[in-house]
Amino acid sequence: MNIDIPEGKDAIEYVWGEMVPGIGIAASKFSLAVYAHSTLGLREFEAARLRIAQINGCAFCLDWRTERGGERVEEDFADAVAEWRTTGAFDERTRLAAEYAERYALDPHGLDEEFWARMTAHYSQLEIVELTMSLGSWLAFGRLNHVLGLDTVCRLPSGRSPVRE
Repeated sequence: MNIDIPEGKDAIEYVWGEMVPGIGIAASKFSLAVYAHSTLGLREFEAARLRIAQINGCAFCLDWRTERGGERVEEDFADAVAEWRTTGAFDERTRLAAEYAERYALDPHGLDEEFWARMTAHYSQLEIVELTMSLGSWLAFGRLNHVLGLDTVCRLPSGRSPVRE
């Protein structure tokens, strides 16, 4: 943990809600809006989200699985995301979502005309903007949680103990 959390306080709630309430609460609302208002398919959404989580190394984000209407991606989906270039488990939209996430996080200046031609062939303008805002949320907040060490002390959805990689 890279910041001090008072005894008995939940780390995420304390940092996001008490330390900087004017920023943290607004950030939390943005983060939640990405999940509540997404029109993207679950597999595309999770491929992009998990690729950002893999890049950030956030234990909480890596453990999280988005659920919609009682459905989640398959158990080995995260492994396929890590192998997005070669996996046979993805259609073109899902593969592009993982690719966009990786390039957005690691090489945003390398998003060339060839990439955008493929994106616009498979995604509407609205979907591209939505995916881009989602990527920004995941990159910023997952990285924030990881850098501050919050991901090592927060409650993981699976109930497992967080492990810093």
